Amino acid sequence: MVEVARKTKRYPSDLTDEEWVQVEPLMPRASRRGRKPSVNLREVLNAIRT
Repeated sequence: MVEVARKTKRYPSDLTDEEWVQVEPLMPRASRRGRKPSVNLREVLNAIRT
């Protein structure tokens, strides 16, 4: 979370580290082919929860 906190403002609705540990395994993995993902999935979930 330290990496995310430096880039964006934190909100009370953001995922805690404990919540992220539970949700992260359910997120789709990046493909081995093509370019690397340009978005942070944790930030996407934070935006949806706002």
